[in-house]
Amino acid sequence: MKLHILGICGTFMGGVAALARELGHAVDGSDQNVYPPMSTQLEQLGIGLHSGYAASHIAAGTDQVVVGNALSRGNPAVEHVLDAGLRYTSGAQWLSENVLPGRETLAVAGTHGKTTTTSILAFLLEAAGRDPGFLVGGVPENFGVSARLGTGREFVVEADEYDTAFFDKRSKFVHYRPAVAILNNLEYDHADIFPDLAAIQRQFHHLVRIVPGRGRLIVNGEEPALAEVLAMGCWTPVETFGLDGRFDWTARLHAADGTNFDVLHRGALVGTVRWPLVGRHNVMNGLAAIAAANAVGADLARAIPALSGFVSVKRRLEVLGERGGITVYDDFAHHPTAIRTTLEGLRARVGGARIVVAMEPRSNSMRLGAHAAQIAPSLEQADAVVFLHRPELAWDAGKVVGALRGEGETVPDADALVAALGRRCRAGDHVVFMSNGGFDGAPRRFLAQLAG
Repeated sequence: MKLHILGICGTFMGGVAALARELGHAVDGSDQNVYPPMSTQLEQLGIGLHSGYAASHIAAGTDQVVVGNALSRGNPAVEHVLDAGLRYTSGAQWLSENVLPGRETLAVAGTHGKTTTTSILAFLLEAAGRDPGFLVGGVPENFGVSARLGTGREFVVEADEYDTAFFDKRSKFVHYRPAVAILNNLEYDHADIFPDLAAIQRQFHHLVRIVPGRGRLIVNGEEPALAEVLAMGCWTPVETFGLDGRFDWTARLHAADGTNFDVLHRGALVGTVRWPLVGRHNVMNGLAAIAAANAVGADLARAIPALSGFVSVKRRLEVLGERGGITVYDDFAHHPTAIRTTLEGLRARVGGARIVVAMEPRSNSMRLGAHAAQIAPSLEQADAVVFLHRPELAWDAGKVVGALRGEGETVPDADALVAALGRRCRAGDHVVFMSNGGFDGAPRRFLAQLAG
């Protein structure tokens, strides 16, 4: 079959493309924004990429068009698909019809940590000899690809609550019908499609409704919003996780930065994790993944020690390099809670060293100002912040900068941001670029500036 994927450089749609290619389909695609790591992965797979959404990019003889949720009516490619009567579907629906039948699906849902937790879970199952399939919303360093079919019974999928497509406004995760679902956390996000937290909770309950009684729900016991979801009705055994003894799965920390901890299941020691990830949030991610792996019978005695070799996903506090004593990181920040927990983890690792943040409010919720009041508190651990305030930003970033604990300034574009960092940074600093977009290549441009 010949497939054309609209929005192919999105992390999810790029994974769909990789799976389709592995199944033997001819695949190409279009996207408005083409940038690594997904563009690199697709090129390595030999998948053709077209920049922009011209109707001419959809070749004659295309059997099906897979439409990403970033596209809407008025898009020239979408209008061509409809006018020409081409067969089309969503990425989530394509996955549910072509990959998931006959598999034991493990879905990882939550406002934060989905990509990391999905990667940890796939890694644990791999270490246990299960050869899982997976689709991750990023590129896990241990696997080198964002998606693969695998030969095992299990398929691990990052399960997003965002809507499916312009023609299907359900959350993507309801398509997956998982046997095991992780509910990692739940906060307000996606202000462009959800009016309030209650609307997101309703979508999470739609997911809870379809997990079978033979399955398992792995739920963050510290999250009141998830307790409210379960109170709407639950028909599946629940196991909770958290960092104290109230929960089914708990951790006993041996290092304040979260790099060494015991895992306990109902008070009994299961194993000890020693890994390079930092932060309380990653301990929680690890507990959730371990509980889910246990739910499908994975050998934890074999899998947990392997976590010493786990490498996190690209753009999750990824160290890009070090020049002149300055360490540069790239982080996929999209929400104030994710910013705060990431910086707290880094602070635990670097101690009193200066942390400098280059911040771009890039997600829809960020650009709409839904989280504006929480941004300055989330940057509490930063000693200095350079805030990219593009002209199209609809709210006053100056108020955020004025409320920072440390130093701060706003700049209008990436060129000015790189220049400002060059003036501010000195040997011993840790510079974190935080954006869920391409950031105009600023992280690597800054690293090159330091080298020059």
